[in-house]
Amino acid sequence: MTHTTHTSGKAVRGALLAAITLLACAAPAQADTRSAALPDTWLILGVDRGGARTGTTPGSLLLCDPPHGHPRAADACAELAAADGRISGIPTRDTFCTMVHAPVTAHAHGQWRGQPVEYTETFPNACVMRARTGSVFALDES
Repeated sequence: MTHTTHTSGKAVRGALLAAITLLACAAPAQADTRSAALPDTWLILGVDRGGARTGTTPGSLLLCDPPHGHPRAADACAELAAADGRISGIPTRDTFCTMVHAPVTAHAHGQWRGQPVEYTETFPNACVMRARTGSVFALDES
């Protein structure tokens, strides 16, 4: 049984702001290096059930230096690094997926090494999504 919740854009942005603030506060308080404390690689990731973005799965913040904030952060960061931050560049895994039509929409927003990232794609089912995006959207797995 799938549990659904709704996470608003404000809540996700608030969580990101809190994480960035925490990182900034943990860094040495030097005026010239404060901006260096903010991560240049972060992604807010989510997966929605159905064909449209509905906010049915809470967003997850992925940070890659060091990898954390995501159930499979190390794998997701390694896969993204190999694809130069392009989710669509992650090699497709050889996986047998059923032909069950249960669409999922994967979405990502953030930046990779300082470059903006916007990604949204709808897949026929979660198996196909995992085959094409690796660990990046494995938000409910350990």
